[in-house]
Amino acid sequence: MKRRDFLAASAVLALLASPPANAAKKAIRKNHPPKPSARKPTRKKAADASQTTAAEETRNVISLPDEPLAHWRAYDIRSTIALRQINGKARLWIPLAQYKDTAWERSLGHNWQGNFENAGIYRDPVAEMEVFYADWPEGTVNPQLQIVSQIATQDRHFDITRRGAVAERTEVLRRCLQSTSLVPTDGIVRHTAERAIGRVRDPVAQGKAIYDWVVDNVSFDPQMKGVGNVNIGRMLESGNLNGRSADIALLFVGMCRSIGIPARPVFGLRMDSSRLFGSLGTSGNLSTDQHCRAEFYTPGYGWIPVEPSDVSKAIRDEHLIIGDPKLTVLKKLLFGFWEMNWISFNVAQDVSLRGSTGQTLPFLIYPVVETAGGRFNSLDSSHFSYSINASRTDI
Repeated sequence: MKRRDFLAASAVLALLASPPANAAKKAIRKNHPPKPSARKPTRKKAADASQTTAAEETRNVISLPDEPLAHWRAYDIRSTIALRQINGKARLWIPLAQYKDTAWERSLGHNWQGNFENAGIYRDPVAEMEVFYADWPEGTVNPQLQIVSQIATQDRHFDITRRGAVAERTEVLRRCLQSTSLVPTDGIVRHTAERAIGRVRDPVAQGKAIYDWVVDNVSFDPQMKGVGNVNIGRMLESGNLNGRSADIALLFVGMCRSIGIPARPVFGLRMDSSRLFGSLGTSGNLSTDQHCRAEFYTPGYGWIPVEPSDVSKAIRDEHLIIGDPKLTVLKKLLFGFWEMNWISFNVAQDVSLRGSTGQTLPFLIYPVVETAGGRFNSLDSSHFSYSINASRTDI
């Protein structure tokens, strides 16, 4: 990522700063005015100082903004599920918010109630995810459940001027270079990535080149059938470069992995309105607002967030065209920035659910229900009703 691109995105973020944050900065200036000088400067020195100040202010117009004040937002995420037409025993799995605290997301706890026989949370340390499960015995009338999760988020920023991130574990990076059922890393995937990066050798710039290629060539299509079950190799071979957020994020991930850059999808849920575009936010029932993002790893910087699918979604829903200044800024902004009106669940791929007799899932982003008769389609409302609501609380 070129410095001028990052500076342009930083300027946009400063303009998008929330009123409370701006008010807090003004209060700091008011409560801590500059100390008066002990000596009155000569006219020449005063003129020199004035010129220096003017030059500094000019540079500050395009320099990095001050360290943003912490602005955490807390939410209660309430999921309600009722099962229908159940024969025999039933088990339910629901992905939970990532349990590892980060500088942009914290999980504050969960509580649940219902007419289940037993329920709890298990952690998969390899997949780095937490999953809630509940069991209903045979003969349960109207199996139902409500679980409330408390989480807190603040926007995530990548600062290209800051190095020294803690190195990721070798086994994690190794997993983030492997192919999966939906993400091959050879053949046309590698050839496409090599064409996208050209002669670029810097890993950050390579990630930016792949991000640009995906944004420029893939279209967001919410009508795609399936739940992100598109093999990215077959997608490229077909030339039909359309998909949902998971398809677009997995294409970015696969292209990065194919040239040796560790990368991973991050599956989660959009839960609040957006300050960027209305189409990039949500409200009301969130049961169909699952959304996938991505990140890639470079030594010295750690994990760098990207959001290629939201650029494609904004192009479609906001009717943006090539050359539109808003599109140019958005493309720069969403390389290295996550607006945290969204929570992350996990980065797991090829998931095996504990206690399941069904097949491995490509990823876990929706509730899953199994009975003696097999696994339900996660979007099949004839077997269960599912609603999610988010309410924001102050910290």
